[in-house]
Amino acid sequence: MQEQSKKDKIHIAMIGHKRVPTREGGVEVVVWELAKRFRNMGYDVDCYNRYKPGFRLLNTEPVKGKPGKYIEGIRILTIPTFQNSKLNAIVYSVFATLRALFGHYDVIHYHAEGPCLMLWLPKLFGIRTVATIHGLDWKRAKWGGFATKMLLLGEKIAARHADEIIVLSRNVQNYFLSEYGRTTHYIPNEQNHPIFRTPSLITEKYGLQGGDYILSLCRLVPEKGLHYLVEAFRGMDTDCRLVIAGGTGGTNDYAEELKKMAEGDDRIIFTGFVSGELLEELMTNAMVFCQASDVEGMALSLLEAMGYGRCCLVSDIPENLEVVTGKDGALVADTFTHSDPASLREHLTALLPDEDRRTQLSELAKAHVKNNIGWDKAAEETEVLYLGLSEA
Repeated sequence: MQEQSKKDKIHIAMIGHKRVPTREGGVEVVVWELAKRFRNMGYDVDCYNRYKPGFRLLNTEPVKGKPGKYIEGIRILTIPTFQNSKLNAIVYSVFATLRALFGHYDVIHYHAEGPCLMLWLPKLFGIRTVATIHGLDWKRAKWGGFATKMLLLGEKIAARHADEIIVLSRNVQNYFLSEYGRTTHYIPNEQNHPIFRTPSLITEKYGLQGGDYILSLCRLVPEKGLHYLVEAFRGMDTDCRLVIAGGTGGTNDYAEELKKMAEGDDRIIFTGFVSGELLEELMTNAMVFCQASDVEGMALSLLEAMGYGRCCLVSDIPENLEVVTGKDGALVADTFTHSDPASLREHLTALLPDEDRRTQLSELAKAHVKNNIGWDKAAEETEVLYLGLSEA
């Protein structure tokens, strides 16, 4: 444990997420879980939220002697930005960084490649910076040419100017070393303790009894590969349901495309964004958790499903394989060939009737998460970087 006198000197800003505390995406979960632990360590933490019409901060509370809105002892600052999804992160990053220059921070921690566009500016003022690269965002299908160029520029700025870089997968770590000659710190995402619930809300809302559905939990964006999943499932002869849970992620056209693909098949359920007890019920009672993605950073939903002891079926991209590979090198999930609906259908068709195989994978996944993964470890490893910068 570090000396309290050192901690009192460190004031941290978190920039890059959309809004906390929410589950709008993996970045938001990471920022909030780390912020809460840094607060418990005795640090002052400010989280810079992006403005969204209609979004309200709930359960704010005053902190004696400190101005601003606080949730669980963490200050939340809301930054205006355009609602155009392709400009949102860039404009937000500019305004958030300008505001942070006057925040007397010891460390500004940027999350994701887009917001790193402005990381160079606090460096000019002698403020230490950390960048967490949650994935190679420029690969994601939803971006156009201009946005892709800006994401790549943010990546290059982080590689050149950040005092420390955190990556969530070995694949991205190797990429930064080969592309930029830049050494990074591998600190993977972690998983909260699961809350198990018997079917209630899912029965009332969707007619699910538990153990009778495949679950995919993610934003409805092309790189998550949900179109492969819908195509594969529609070709199956099964009474099992397919539940696709998640918000649109700003790509309404893709969500509509998925729903059009599913037309006429009442086995397929789109829940929209889920959280709280409904999410916990869906995770607890799924027969199989499926992640069909083409691009990932390190998927928190997959970690959560493993923590719940779900039998997992994932695409064979390196980021997924890294999550589902045990210390002995054995897989704790089933895998299929990415971007291949036929391979996905083949594996689903084999898994659904094979209770012994599903039970085996469930137990392996749960044990792997229990023995190797926890948010406290991620926070402690990040703290080491902060303290090293404060002493430099």
